[in-house]
Amino acid sequence: MDFSLSDEQKLIVETARRIGETYGVDYWYEQDQKKAFPQACWQAICEAGLAGAALPEEHGGSGLGMVELALIVEELSAAGGGSTLGQLFMINPIFGGVPISKFGSEQMKRDLLPGLISGEFNCCMALTEPDAGTNTLAMKSFAEAQADGGWRLNGRKIWITAVDAAQKMLVVARTTKAIEGARPTDGISMFMIDVQREGLSYAPIDKVGTQTLSACSVFFDNVRIEPHELVGTLDKGFRELLDVLNTERIVTTAGLVGAGRLAERLAVQYANDRKVFGGKPISAYQGLQFPLAQSHAELHCARLMNLKAATLCDLGQPYGSEANIAKLVGSQAASHAIERSMQIMGGMGYAREFHVERLWRDARLFKFAPVSEEMILNYIAIHDLGMPKSY
Repeated sequence: MDFSLSDEQKLIVETARRIGETYGVDYWYEQDQKKAFPQACWQAICEAGLAGAALPEEHGGSGLGMVELALIVEELSAAGGGSTLGQLFMINPIFGGVPISKFGSEQMKRDLLPGLISGEFNCCMALTEPDAGTNTLAMKSFAEAQADGGWRLNGRKIWITAVDAAQKMLVVARTTKAIEGARPTDGISMFMIDVQREGLSYAPIDKVGTQTLSACSVFFDNVRIEPHELVGTLDKGFRELLDVLNTERIVTTAGLVGAGRLAERLAVQYANDRKVFGGKPISAYQGLQFPLAQSHAELHCARLMNLKAATLCDLGQPYGSEANIAKLVGSQAASHAIERSMQIMGGMGYAREFHVERLWRDARLFKFAPVSEEMILNYIAIHDLGMPKSY
């Protein structure tokens, strides 16, 4: 196994670091206070060619892979954005780019990928439902086929990220009613539709963190879907959706590792400057050194597992277990690092101007999203350990 970065990868990481530092902690503090989408930062990322790193060259991307995308997200997050930075890549290169590039028609690729990669428009994905939650197969949103080849969609989604900043929405819905005895994964399809469409409405949810990206309830009232807006295979979209969800795990973990690194750096800087009890910096005390050293080790382990998942993805090999394990360890490592950093900074860790409290609020989301720790443990028990299904 080769753990070294190529010259191209080193250049990509340096580019990400430079942009991340340009839009550092002060920028994110302001955006968080205003609850404003970080448009300037995202546009700079797109203009540098980073948003399309893993998307095809013929449509404006770089044709690289998930390894490069994970490196980019981690470095941008570590420079100032924290875990929320990863969500920018979730909603665009993942929720938009992955399904279109892998399963979209040639016309859809030509029409949408260049604008997505350049930052001309943003995406979101409508998957989770109030009565289904993690149990995706229990979704009730239904797209009824029409005589002309289109569909009419009715239903409701919840916790949908950045709807108000998006122009396109990946919608996952049933196109065939669930039938007793049939495969539960059958009858699910994906569509790429306009957010501004008759019958589609949304309402924001007031939440604790990730304030720069809204979360909304979305309502579909007889929404028209055109024939060309189908992404992938009609009624067989669930298996194709897994490519979206597993790559989402990789991007999520990269953002979490970067957030942990950022918290660690802020805590070390504070501890080196803070002097008490005779003038010695508090960073000299093992009681403060050991927690950060422990978190440093945990973050490295999460990073390596995430890069393994990304490598397997790029090789076309199964990577679901690795992506899930990386996300589990990554969310825990980031939470530990941020919590310990806040503790080391004492009261200042609780002050908004020192930034760690934002990292704390934001990272808490990823203990249960985009998949909960408990569901990952279920997956490991069933798929990796061969234990019976418990739910």
